Amino acid sequence: MVSAYSQYAWLIPVFPLLSFLILTAVGRQLRDAGSYISIVAVFASFVLSVLIFWERIGGQVEDFTWNKLDWIKLGNGSLSMGFEVTNLNALMLVIVTLVSLLVNIYSRGYMHDDERINVFFAYIALFTFSMLGLVISENLVQLFIFWELVGVCSFLLVGFWYFKPEARAAAKKAFIVTRVGDVGLFIGILLLFWVMPNHAMDFSSIHNAFTTGKVSGDMATWIAILIFIGAMGKSGQFPLHTWLPDAMEGPTPISALIHAATMVAAGVYLVARTFDIFTASPVALTVVAVIGAFTAIFAATIGTAQNDIKRILAYSTVSQLGYMMMALGIGTSIAYTAGIFHLFTHAFFKALLFLGAGSVIHAVHTQDIHEMGGVGSKMKVTAWTFAIGALALSGIVPLSGFWSKDAILAEAWNTGHTGLFWVGLIAAFFTAFYMSRLFFLVFMGKPRHQAHVHESPASMTFPLIVLAVLAVLAGFVFTPFSPWLGSWLTGHAEEEHAQWFVMIMSTLAGLLGIGLGYLVFLKRTIPADVIATRAPWLYKLLNRKYYIDELYQAVIVNSLQGLGRLLQWFDIYVVDGLVRLSSYTVIGIGRLGSRLQNGQVQTYGLATLLGLLILMLAIAGRRFINAG
Repeated sequence: MVSAYSQYAWLIPVFPLLSFLILTAVGRQLRDAGSYISIVAVFASFVLSVLIFWERIGGQVEDFTWNKLDWIKLGNGSLSMGFEVTNLNALMLVIVTLVSLLVNIYSRGYMHDDERINVFFAYIALFTFSMLGLVISENLVQLFIFWELVGVCSFLLVGFWYFKPEARAAAKKAFIVTRVGDVGLFIGILLLFWVMPNHAMDFSSIHNAFTTGKVSGDMATWIAILIFIGAMGKSGQFPLHTWLPDAMEGPTPISALIHAATMVAAGVYLVARTFDIFTASPVALTVVAVIGAFTAIFAATIGTAQNDIKRILAYSTVSQLGYMMMALGIGTSIAYTAGIFHLFTHAFFKALLFLGAGSVIHAVHTQDIHEMGGVGSKMKVTAWTFAIGALALSGIVPLSGFWSKDAILAEAWNTGHTGLFWVGLIAAFFTAFYMSRLFFLVFMGKPRHQAHVHESPASMTFPLIVLAVLAVLAGFVFTPFSPWLGSWLTGHAEEEHAQWFVMIMSTLAGLLGIGLGYLVFLKRTIPADVIATRAPWLYKLLNRKYYIDELYQAVIVNSLQGLGRLLQWFDIYVVDGLVRLSSYTVIGIGRLGSRLQNGQVQTYGLATLLGLLILMLAIAGRRFINAG
């Protein structure tokens, strides 16, 4: 059956683009009304996305592709532009538009007093357009164009408060670090273009080439790993993760959008969209799984020693993205579904947590959790919704995070990847611990601030309530007892079976983490500084994020700066020196000539005599050389 709505999917990114153009052209004249233009545009995109998604889950709807816009002729073939709707990107369209809509509504209250509010909404509209264009791209080259535009938007939004040196530095860091990954992706696209029959870059041709074995072996491995390097940059996988925590310098609604539905989701989506390439290379799948598992536990341990509320949530994002990559690296259809499922549920509870954090920051005017405390008694809606998000992230049954995290751990266990399973389980324990630490220090206990705390306005609390409901209910779309999502996404009829051992172990890990956080930070049975006093080196190691930034500064940044200074010296004293020497020589000869031509006969006679003498010496010297 052909979809009635998919043929209009191109309108989904167009609505935010029109909003961006309007706000850029006449935003100053619109004043407060500008935010409504952005909200209405994203709402229109959301409605159309829901219609497409609902139609696709309601029946056997074929994938829809429109690629009749020829862009470049390539010998016997051509590179076209267009759009494509599949079950995977239909799900992504709903995630992106819904989170973006709620962030737009929230931003009306959060950014109300900012004098550049319409510029902010214009940037959000461009960001949403870029991500939606990426999602429905029909080929990898078109996806790469939107991929780069997403990077530009993140630069604009992370550095939105450009008058702050920290924001400018964070924006530049995000742009440069993700460019490192993009170079890998670009090289991977070039290799793929080289080996593909007729240089076809559309996803259907890629699927056919790699599933039929036309491209395999070492070439498939190199292409897959290079594509994954691009995903590592966008999705903050080790070692290209350092930009993501620093991106917290941007406005909090942007942190929610980046971490839930746009920038970081793009990397996971890229691996899922090109999954046929990865399945053609067991080596590439292993690389994805190992790096994802390491990133999950690496970031989770760092999160236990951070004090900035947004930075803690940022490291939780890095860790959860590691879970998703680990699932995709396992390589089975169930693991693939589990990874996408975790991306789906994570979008809601992570957006909830960041927007909840923004609500708290809006009230207490600080991001240090040690300067908060007792906020829950004055901000009940924020506290309860944040608690739901924290429990979902911690994997507590029956919230959405439990089902998606359990699906990943269960498939790791069932496929014999016991190492990945235990790493994921330990990371789950640390996640529950640092989230309980955050919640108890921020919302419970006595206030440690002087701010007059009050609940945020309805424009900010409404998105929190919606996201809290989704954080509770979203997990039920894919459970061992309702496994329809897997066959819908992959087309395979495999079913996930309840793995009670894994469910019990993951629940215990979450409860133990929360229980330890309760004893340390609320009950105070265990001193909060026990690690800092007994093993200060360990606390400092975690607090300084394993010194990765310092290592990059010493090895890469300082080396490049040294090379830059050397090239600068060469440019000044060698290149420019030769240019200056030439000019000074010409100027000197000219000045000498002007002095000789002064109209005095004795000067001309002296010059003639000197010239004759030089000529005679030259002739004599030549004869002497010939005679010798």
